[in-house]
Amino acid sequence: MSHHSMKTLPKQISGANLLIQALKEENVELIFGYPGGAVLPLYDALYDADIVHILARHEQGAIHAAEGFARVSGRVGVVIATSGPGATNVVTGLADAMMDSLPLVVFTGQVATSVIGTDAFQEADVIGITMPVTKHNYQIRNVEDIPQIVKEAFHIASTGRTGPVVVDLPKNMMVELGSMKEKVEVNLPGYQPTYEPNFIQITKLLQAIEVAEKPVVLAGAGVLHADASKEFTEFIKKYNLPVVHTLLGLGGYPANEELFLGMGGMHGTYTANMAMYESDLLINIGARFDDRLTGNLDHFAKNAVVAHIDIDPAEINKVIHTNIPIVGCAKEVLKVLLKQKGGKENHSDWLNLLKNRKEAFPYHFEESDELIKPQTVLSHLHKMTNGNAIISTDVGQHQMWAAQYYPLEKPHKWITSGGLGTMGFGLPAAIGAQFAHPEELVVAIVGDAGFQMTLQELSIMKEHNLPVKVLILNNAALGMVRQWQSAFYNERFSSSLIDCQPDFAKLAEAYGIKGITITKPDLLETQLKEAIEYDGPVLIDCRIHQGEIVTPMVPPGKGIHEMEGVK
Repeated sequence: MSHHSMKTLPKQISGANLLIQALKEENVELIFGYPGGAVLPLYDALYDADIVHILARHEQGAIHAAEGFARVSGRVGVVIATSGPGATNVVTGLADAMMDSLPLVVFTGQVATSVIGTDAFQEADVIGITMPVTKHNYQIRNVEDIPQIVKEAFHIASTGRTGPVVVDLPKNMMVELGSMKEKVEVNLPGYQPTYEPNFIQITKLLQAIEVAEKPVVLAGAGVLHADASKEFTEFIKKYNLPVVHTLLGLGGYPANEELFLGMGGMHGTYTANMAMYESDLLINIGARFDDRLTGNLDHFAKNAVVAHIDIDPAEINKVIHTNIPIVGCAKEVLKVLLKQKGGKENHSDWLNLLKNRKEAFPYHFEESDELIKPQTVLSHLHKMTNGNAIISTDVGQHQMWAAQYYPLEKPHKWITSGGLGTMGFGLPAAIGAQFAHPEELVVAIVGDAGFQMTLQELSIMKEHNLPVKVLILNNAALGMVRQWQSAFYNERFSSSLIDCQPDFAKLAEAYGIKGITITKPDLLETQLKEAIEYDGPVLIDCRIHQGEIVTPMVPPGKGIHEMEGVK
């Protein structure tokens, strides 16, 4: 017998089982998905694997749930969808995760390699379709590559500026046999995110802070993605700097602290916007200068030296000319900044001005005894939950009211679709968050319109007895569309009023979930409390005043100093 044949060949297992083993290497315990023909070999392997699979009722529900899971846990959300329509149904979620930097690995089924390109049954060009909305994508063409590709996919999704990665799985690749490698190493020379800042730039920033008379810090979701709230809070207190948050950055710094000026941008606070407008030093940490934040660029922070700290170099100088660019991870940059000696401050007049403005120009609305006001609902919710709930929202007026009237004092409790503004996001995202934190109170604040885009996911709440509280701020309208038509289109409410609505409480009951309808202002507090304290899933249909608008507002095309509806 030749010496060569004495070697035992590595054990051959199916591609599907290779994939399962690779997922276990990444400590995946939970997958959201929906089976179909092209992924049946993978689902067959999942049958024996000790990984929990959550069956969504629509692939959009699966991917938004994975986003909610990723957002509050910091872990990679994992999704499986079948080929063709299964894969195209996750495209919205991929675009959403890409815009908001959420780490996902999405496995899509694909027809067998022998028929790719023949318009086979349920075939779609997943690689072509998803390329613009993923951080990276792969198609498995050799079963032996599975362990390597899965390892890389998780590495890319969860490092640098996090984001979604797609792995396309031709059906035959799940059936063919391959072997596990001893050790899979990631070697991606073209992908080396910078974590540590350049020290010269750090020195420049510290000098700028020392001479600034009107400094302000703008903090985005980058602070949260880096899990840097603790360092961020220390940095703010060390240098006594006022803080403005983007919509997605909320919770990064406690909203009840004096140095917090509020959210900036279109529906932000007057104080926050004027602070950015008048500043002589604007320090952006992990925000991308989105147009909803900046308003008309001709009027944004025109007199400011701009420092921009971001892990993604492509964001720096993309929108706003930057004087002090610092590429690096927010946590690492803040650690370096905290090690340096603090300079003297010369901005106490500025802090006094901001403090007075904050008192003079809070968010405000007209209270009412006859009508249920959404702002009142959210203020009650905040009080009942001590501001401690995990809040997910859909997109529209209710989202802005939640950002304004449910101030966040802790990080990783706020899940909202920012960049893409995806209706239907709120309910499944709350479900994903509840799976990540079974012991916490999770409230999905949704509008009646967005809720109807993914309401089928109520099934998951029932099936897994998830105690998510779904709060519908029901104004029988596409509220934000109606508000814009009211302000800019002469009240021509084209397709924005919903005349025919289901009875949402009955709908919940049809799913086996407790439903509550709130119509009377004097019963609001009692009914809301009952719903929040109920042990199990609840849907609350809260009928709010249709004409209520989100204020204040920077009208489109205006500068952030030109806010309307300020007290």
